Amino acid sequence: MQAERFFMQYKIYKEIMKNILVIYTGGTIGMVKDSVSGALKPFDMHRIYEVLPVLKKINCNIETFQCDPIIDSSDMNADKWLLFASLIRDNYEKYDGFVILHGTDTMSYTASALSFLLNNLGKPVIITGSQLPLGVIRTDGRDNIISAVEIAANNDVSIPEVCIFFDNKLYRGNRTTKINAEFFEAFYSGNLPSLAKVGINISYKQHLILPVPSNKFKVYDKLCTDVIIMKIHPAISKEYLNAVSSIPNLKGIVMETYGSGNAPTDKWFLKGIKNIIDKGILIMNVTQCKAGSVEMGHYQASCALRDMGVISGKDITTEAALAKMMFVLGNFSDKKTQTELLNRNICGEIS
Repeated sequence: MQAERFFMQYKIYKEIMKNILVIYTGGTIGMVKDSVSGALKPFDMHRIYEVLPVLKKINCNIETFQCDPIIDSSDMNADKWLLFASLIRDNYEKYDGFVILHGTDTMSYTASALSFLLNNLGKPVIITGSQLPLGVIRTDGRDNIISAVEIAANNDVSIPEVCIFFDNKLYRGNRTTKINAEFFEAFYSGNLPSLAKVGINISYKQHLILPVPSNKFKVYDKLCTDVIIMKIHPAISKEYLNAVSSIPNLKGIVMETYGSGNAPTDKWFLKGIKNIIDKGILIMNVTQCKAGSVEMGHYQASCALRDMGVISGKDITTEAALAKMMFVLGNFSDKKTQTELLNRNICGEIS
């Protein structure tokens, strides 16, 4: 009888045990010291249980994939994002969750791009990294990996979205911005609170987490790179706008404006923006502030932009706005559809 009870408990345990794929793309988190030279070198992620044996205590099976060669986050681009998306697509049915180890510099861009490419995502994709290498005594990478895997493998809360886990907080990835290059608290989500916080326990804010989609999972395989970020500043000139409008094949601009979407009201500036729009180039207005929203028309300084067809980015981040524009322009050719999608919330990127 006791043996039978043990067998039943073991069977239930195995049934709820999650399969997690850890994808190492590169970045600081994967660096360890060479035992001979003492220099930092990329870690062989297939030996993850050797470096972090505590992972064996998490109720999951971990398998790993390592990019070869590894990718510095400064080298991230559309091709790499499409590669990651296809890797998740090809392994989607095999695993219950995905943890991506990534450099911090472009982590918010990657998280934003994947949130659009992985349509109707029903499983957690958690991106994490570190400010100090895994092979350094005070590394933050150890706790970040352990917590990211534990969250991806949890049986109690469904997290069907692309997230960033960093410094004990789980964020919606397309709401984040890197704000610090020195301290462990490297990421900020100004317009959406963290989805979970790790302390003695993991506290989930289920009302903030996206619902599990009812439609079939789909991965898009196109991104348009004919887009730029244009920051408005007091030294901006007519010649600069003319140069922007002359960029070959330019299709979209993420325009970082002041405050709630304000920009210069000089005639030459407004004429330059109108010339860009008249060429069929879409412009999305986002705030330079780390929190808050664009409200075109709230001040006189943004009324003209609204009237000539500049699209409000609302409370989207610059990183998410760039990724969204690359996604929309890459996958939809009709201008009306493009404008409608840029105005609409697709995957939690705007409120």
